Amino acid sequence: MKETRTIKAEFRSKDGDGNKIVGYAAKFNTYSEEMWGFREKIEPGAFRKGLPTADVRALFNHDPNMVIGRNKSNTLNLEEDDIGLRFEVDLPDTQWAKDLKVSMQRGDIDQCSFGFRAIEDKWEVIDGKDVRTLTEVELFDVSVVTYPAYPETESQVRSLYEEKRSQLHENIPAPRKPEDDKNQDWLDLKLKNLDRLENLHNLKGDNQ
Repeated sequence: MKETRTIKAEFRSKDGDGNKIVGYAAKFNTYSEEMWGFREKIEPGAFRKGLPTADVRALFNHDPNMVIGRNKSNTLNLEEDDIGLRFEVDLPDTQWAKDLKVSMQRGDIDQCSFGFRAIEDKWEVIDGKDVRTLTEVELFDVSVVTYPAYPETESQVRSLYEEKRSQLHENIPAPRKPEDDKNQDWLDLKLKNLDRLENLHNLKGDNQ
């Protein structure tokens, strides 16, 4: 299952040429916004194993018709460092790429996304919140984006959480003491919120 994640990215041109985008497609150990019941973070080393053999494209808005660069053509450079997944991409000499550069220089476009498949992940409860940690991913693309990519993957992410919530339920002991009741109340609230999201998604589908 392919997933996408969007972060606030910092872009800059390199060596004053104005045609090279430099930034981070992902940053380690930083929490995402809450995504349909859980938050997510990326563990250092998550990209390292797959990068040497990956065939990755840099895109605009995840559109395969708008290719900014590709690592196998040496127009996209990817590196995992202590901060996250760093990239440098040489913009092509196309009109839409020139327009993109202007929009980025103005600050109208300042987010980046990456498309991936989770090879390994782990789930846990931290401070009463469900947390998913990506420990190894297969990278497909990095993308400069106008809007966060979460809406297009809403169903996939919700389905993923659905698979895990029964496990979360099993990990919470049956209430025996007043403090145990809080654990059960917390789980019940999670399940109700998930049901509300599912109903909302169904309503959206009926109206389309």
